[in-house]
Amino acid sequence: MSELGERLSKLRAAKGWTMRAAAELAGISNPYLSQIESGKRTSPHAAVLRRLAKAYDVPLPELLALAGHFDDPNLLEAHGYNVTTAFDFVMADPRFRASTLIQEELTIDQKEYIVEVFERVTGAKLLGLR
Repeated sequence: MSELGERLSKLRAAKGWTMRAAAELAGISNPYLSQIESGKRTSPHAAVLRRLAKAYDVPLPELLALAGHFDDPNLLEAHGYNVTTAFDFVMADPRFRASTLIQEELTIDQKEYIVEVFERVTGAKLLGLR
């Protein structure tokens, strides 16, 4: 079992989900999730990892790292840059800025969450890992 597969298996068990339920929540097939958990698929596409991260409520960079997508340290930096760029775009929108009172520096995960809310509300696609 890969590190990614082991982590997803433990998260799923902790939530009391069947594999079928977890796959449905993530929008992937049951056999594909089984392959990831068993280690037969060790490096799923980033779009699949994004779905899993949302379903399991874990940070996307954690799953990307476990899947080996961040073997190059520049990729993690690029993810942070993309989120920060998207966040800056969101904060420039007067409709959204007026309802967002930010008092302190936000983490990349917090910025990503705000961007995702903006995407849901507006239908815009700002983050490239979809």
